[in-house]
Amino acid sequence: MAYSYNRLWKLLIDRKMTRTEMRKQAGISTNILAKMGKDEPISMESLAKICTALNCGLDDIVEIQKEDCPK
Repeated sequence: MAYSYNRLWKLLIDRKMTRTEMRKQAGISTNILAKMGKDEPISMESLAKICTALNCGLDDIVEIQKEDCPK
């Protein structure tokens, strides 16, 4: 599976908020933010913290795409 946090980055731009401001407001670590920058999976707990801080849903911040499997 491929993870994309592009929806979150767009949301932050729309709200004129930096990634660092979001990180501090949500109470997540810099390591979590770095993983998100590389489109790596993070814990549901971290996603919930971000959603709570931004008052949004999971679909507003992350997109999970099924990778094509070679046959």
